[in-house]
Amino acid sequence: MIPRDLSKDLKPRLQSINGQISGLVKMLDEDTDPEKILIQFKAAQKGLEKAYFLLLDETYRKALAIKISETVEACPGNCGNEDRIEFIRKQFPNLELDSLTDKMKEIASLKAKLEDYSDK
Repeated sequence: MIPRDLSKDLKPRLQSINGQISGLVKMLDEDTDPEKILIQFKAAQKGLEKAYFLLLDETYRKALAIKISETVEACPGNCGNEDRIEFIRKQFPNLELDSLTDKMKEIASLKAKLEDYSDK
């Protein structure tokens, strides 16, 4: 679920990008100078990238922090994955945004293994 404050931030950004795209279509219809069109393409692309990274950072980074915390708490100290959990925990502050989804999957897998371990 996307936090409400993040949605409020993303919507105006996306509406602005939508306006830029509409402007691009209009420029194409009016045979505008290709260099001016290229500038608008770059502006729209930059705006979309910012919105994308904001979503990744706010949604996945926070969710990963919670999952790491839960997984650390679930490991009794002899769960067999202590080294990997600690590695991800230490790596967390420096993770690149593009790697967040991979780390989310990895920590979720480790947490599932811990749940199976604790059930036995």
